[in-house]
Amino acid sequence: MSEWFVYRGTGQPDPGGIDRLPDPPAWRRFDAPVVPYDVPGPDSSTRRRLGEDAAPLPIQDSGTLELVNAALYLRRPLLVTGEPGVGKSTLAHAIAYELELGRVLEWPIVSRSELRDGLYTYDAIGRLQDSQLPGDDSSRDIGRYIKLGPLGTALLAADRPRVLLIDELDKSDIDLPNDLLNVLEEGRFALPELERIADHTPVVHVLTDDGRRVPVTGGQVRCRAFPFVLMTSNGEREFPAPLLRRCITLDLKAPRDERLAALVQAHFGQGSYDDNRDLVDRFTQAEADGALRPTDQLLNAIFLAQHAARGEVHRRGEISDLLMQPLDRGPR
Repeated sequence: MSEWFVYRGTGQPDPGGIDRLPDPPAWRRFDAPVVPYDVPGPDSSTRRRLGEDAAPLPIQDSGTLELVNAALYLRRPLLVTGEPGVGKSTLAHAIAYELELGRVLEWPIVSRSELRDGLYTYDAIGRLQDSQLPGDDSSRDIGRYIKLGPLGTALLAADRPRVLLIDELDKSDIDLPNDLLNVLEEGRFALPELERIADHTPVVHVLTDDGRRVPVTGGQVRCRAFPFVLMTSNGEREFPAPLLRRCITLDLKAPRDERLAALVQAHFGQGSYDDNRDLVDRFTQAEADGALRPTDQLLNAIFLAQHAARGEVHRRGEISDLLMQPLDRGPR
């Protein structure tokens, strides 16, 4: 284990882990005053992905650990590529859980996603409708109609970094990767609706992606501890060089051997890897044809076999053949 690691990939909470992180390099220092707000703990999304039983086995290989820690030290986004089902999104949850950085902020990307969606939304129509209600003065508080998105919330000035998952960036419109450049480089963004009133209302309380109310001063959100930004891609497109220059890149391989054992035991308990070795062997042998089979097929087969084939070896084999179908039809 390298002594410089902050994230060690043990699968166990390490409360003091993030405190081992040294100050950032001069070109990645941000100095906004701290905005105090309550960061919620891990939610059901993290529990679903990580399972209930952390296994005393390595979750990540040494190469992955080095690149994750490099991104933490350098305050740079981590761009994780890999085939579907290898655990790219789960990595963000594993880091947040081990370093106790609270709920993972998730921004799932679709073809219509724009930078504004990740930063904030302003419900101008709702405010107009409220302003027309007799005796209702709530519309005067513009903050009631502004909600920070996952990226906007991640950039709030905090002493400890939040974890932001930008999932499947390769699904985006062609412009989004370039649109992200300035925000990720500068660690701040403006809300024009609040900048216009900053002279007479310098502080406005808005809603975060966590559902908390926080103050925004001068119509700008500025970070202090740069968030740990993990962007995933299934490799369906190439990204522009300016984005790649600002990222640490990681090609994540599917979990096998001890990593696969840790994954199975996290979801099904200690000893479950050995108890289901027949299904594990079928899964790994099926990969010999070079076709794509995501790891969750194995988890599905184990779960169903526990309920539909108690001790029936032949039936367990049928279940594995039923569920472990390739997603493509040829060697990669």
